Amino acid sequence: MSAGQWAVVLGVSSGTGAAIAVEVARSRGLDVFGMHRGRYLEQAERVEREVAATGRRILMHRGDAGTSEGAAQGAEALLAAAGPRSVKLFVHSLASGSVGRFVSGEKDQLHPKQVERTFNAMAHSFLYWAQALVARDLLAPQARLLGLTNPLTESLLHNTGVITASKAALEIYVRHLALELGPRGHRVNLLKFGTVMTPALRHVYSPEALARLEEAHARMNPAGRMCTVQEVARFVSVLVGQEVDWFNGATIDFTGGMTLRLLDLVLNEKG
Repeated sequence: MSAGQWAVVLGVSSGTGAAIAVEVARSRGLDVFGMHRGRYLEQAERVEREVAATGRRILMHRGDAGTSEGAAQGAEALLAAAGPRSVKLFVHSLASGSVGRFVSGEKDQLHPKQVERTFNAMAHSFLYWAQALVARDLLAPQARLLGLTNPLTESLLHNTGVITASKAALEIYVRHLALELGPRGHRVNLLKFGTVMTPALRHVYSPEALARLEEAHARMNPAGRMCTVQEVARFVSVLVGQEVDWFNGATIDFTGGMTLRLLDLVLNEKG
């Protein structure tokens, strides 16, 4: 493959990562390097077809992107395929986390391995990939590095403590990397959005539970509905443009006012 401008999307096989890959290929003309663990093979093949239909190239690499070893292997594969200074956009869309309580003493108490795996996938790997891309001179001029987060960092949902803690760590990594990479012309940001309907959700929840989830989000969101993966993907595409070059080290609120609505519901209940 000849060199060009590429988007690196982790967690590309389904959900938000898949939607982002297709959108930036279509609207920004970026070739796509996707990394996934092979859990959703049919969805990954669909992403390949949809990106190819835009006329852009796509290279799928199977491996565990949530480890330092996986980051190094993925970066080497990308360097061989795309060449140096080819990555315009890097999106960290890994969502491999454990739920459970910290000190319950019951079956749902988190094991140290679960804590370690969650932090590696949802926080540390963002740093590992940044290091791997910089070490191999893969970042194009004015590259964008983007992490994804959610409003859990503003709540205390009982069994998501380790996920919330890892997202808080991710925010700190984003801020420090923004300081370190900013003088080189790169931008590092975090995009916060609410729950979106993905294959992973459909796999975990029954149709009845999904209906309750959608109803709850209709009450939580001022728009009266859930956000969609396509809406998130379109905004990520906007972040590639020069118009938003001044965003750096930012946690960008794309929740549609969900946290405002939650506060309103609480106050009304108390009133």
